[in-house]
Amino acid sequence: MQIYWTRINKITEETPEVKTFLLDRPEDFTWEEGSHTHFALEGFNAGDKPNRSLIRHMSISTLPHENTIGITTRIKEQCSEFKTILKTIEVGTKVAIFKTHSNVPLRRENKNIYLLSSGVGLATFRPLVLDYLERADNVNQIHSLNIDSTKDFLFPTVFKSAPDKNFTSLFVDNRKDYYEEARNLAADKSGIYYIVGSDEFIVQNMEVLRERGITPEQIMLDKREKGRHELLSSVYPGQDNFLIDAK
Repeated sequence: MQIYWTRINKITEETPEVKTFLLDRPEDFTWEEGSHTHFALEGFNAGDKPNRSLIRHMSISTLPHENTIGITTRIKEQCSEFKTILKTIEVGTKVAIFKTHSNVPLRRENKNIYLLSSGVGLATFRPLVLDYLERADNVNQIHSLNIDSTKDFLFPTVFKSAPDKNFTSLFVDNRKDYYEEARNLAADKSGIYYIVGSDEFIVQNMEVLRERGITPEQIMLDKREKGRHELLSSVYPGQDNFLIDAK
């Protein structure tokens, strides 16, 4: 396993509770849209075993050509040891990233794509939208639907509807409006549906999709194979083919 040590070069306050930590990009470090990584603070590997309280699994909210690694996260007043450290961490601090992988690359299959997210889960989708807006090959259109009860919606300059580019973005602040809109989107029986959020949120969305006739093969989750299988089998019992060839 290769560990990349790098430094925080900028901290951006996206909303009162959400920050993006922009890291220097190591020369040989690359990734694709929809990637996540393990983000670790100094001291995580100082002992015989990794200190897991200093490691978090985070989405990368930037694309390689932006030449910085963006880690976007919500930091509430009451939070974990890890996020308590992030509250006061300074530009120039050394951090580590490792085990980088994408479970949700953009599927270019000449279909409509629907991005369903909750809160800061939108960070996972920012690179997919940017990638699509820069190169729309083999994607009919993208529709983003995000729910955030704080009403402090993320990345408004990126998640801004662009009819000329077949991109639509909708933010809602309550569950009723969100699930009503999700049911409407699920009327597209051939669409591809990406879901990012808590496990409970993912299951609730999949239940809506299942009711509308959407199959597991049309659903993209930011989960490795085991986690994906567990969530899908809880909503689609008796089905075994949950593997997706996202390429």
